[in-house]
Amino acid sequence: MKVYLETYGCQMNVADSELVLGLLEREGYARTDDPAAADLLLVNTCAVRDHAEQRVIGRLGELKRHKRSGDVLGVLGCMAQRLGPTLLKRAPQVDLVVGPDGYRSLGALVAGAREGERRTDVEFKSWEHYEDVTPARAAGASAFVTVQRGCDYRCTFCVVPMTRGPERSRKLEDVVAEIRSLAARGVTEVTLLGQTVNSYNDGTADFADLLRAAGAVPGIRRLRFTSPHPNDFTDRVIQAMAGVPAMCEHVHLPVQSGSPPVLKRMLRRYTREAYLDCVARLRKRVPGIALTTDIIVGFPGETEADFLATRSLVEEVGYDDAYTFKYSPRDATPATKIPHAVPDDVAGERLQRLIETVRTVARRKNLGLVGSTHEVLVEAHARRGDALQARTRTNKIVLIEGPAGWIGTYRDVRLTGTTGSTFSGVVTDGRTVGRPDGHTAAGGLTVLPTV
Repeated sequence: MKVYLETYGCQMNVADSELVLGLLEREGYARTDDPAAADLLLVNTCAVRDHAEQRVIGRLGELKRHKRSGDVLGVLGCMAQRLGPTLLKRAPQVDLVVGPDGYRSLGALVAGAREGERRTDVEFKSWEHYEDVTPARAAGASAFVTVQRGCDYRCTFCVVPMTRGPERSRKLEDVVAEIRSLAARGVTEVTLLGQTVNSYNDGTADFADLLRAAGAVPGIRRLRFTSPHPNDFTDRVIQAMAGVPAMCEHVHLPVQSGSPPVLKRMLRRYTREAYLDCVARLRKRVPGIALTTDIIVGFPGETEADFLATRSLVEEVGYDDAYTFKYSPRDATPATKIPHAVPDDVAGERLQRLIETVRTVARRKNLGLVGSTHEVLVEAHARRGDALQARTRTNKIVLIEGPAGWIGTYRDVRLTGTTGSTFSGVVTDGRTVGRPDGHTAAGGLTVLPTV
């Protein structure tokens, strides 16, 4: 039996897809990249924005063409959790709908679907961390490790608490055991995942303890995490970041808005001043740290003055990059009841101005890096041309020329140019640093469709 799986959305969904494939391997499935050859077709979905859901609905119509008699088409993830049985009515070609806590039931649900049953499993299970499941990860030097699920913040625009449930953390010893097993198979870079990852607390250990423990695993050369919440960067966490040599000098620090009134309506639970203080504390303890962020424009009630406050924050912080979005209403979120909706054309125009500001700031920072030398991890073949794609500790993408055997190794690279967002570089060393056993890592990062 063969399974075809597409993944949309965040790194957490990528990690969940690896769990699903691990579970299905137990059932005797092998993965295929050809939907026409699959007995089971699955789409792991995102629900953060309406565009993501509409794209999935369209894709389900395309995948229907590949269904043969006895084949099963299923929807997984956040969109599945949000819509539940409604999705079965909306998309008659779908046989099963399973939320992030229901993946253990996949085998039984698929068997039922082959008998004509169309079912859902969208029950939250506060105990579920899939500790006994070995994810089916692609070979490579990097891996995602989920340490925390769910979110308790309940920002007014966000659907995540409804799709991922309440916050809960894995036991520190379980996380460290997983990282040790990854290091034993040649992984040298680990990214810790959670909806608000730095709020991690297993009842005994907090996120600072986790960073120190993960960073101390032999063979782990780089440690990253995403996505944190500004409120949870305690002095203990920042001290741990500064004191763990493997900790990379990059933080994705979502701000969403630079306007105090908008932040209040978003229920972000911090002020502009508190956010800037977090930035200052990070930069003081972690010199050279790169900062990226998420920003929403067009939130209900946003005035031109509010927008300009956001744009000024981008300039004041000096972000290395930002993911920018127009506000997307999500059913059942409190923001849908906030008056004074921003017209779509106004939001679109603000988004374009914000993107230009972000690009200008990033371009200025990146031009200042040309000529400097950085350690990079070579990740994969570039999407275009014959170059290799590599990444610095500060999360900058560098394209270099070199043999495929460099993938999975670390090189010293001098940055020779920039497009404003990515860099070109030349290797300045003769090293080939790979696995602790002396073999270089094979393969690269898993690249899956995203929205």
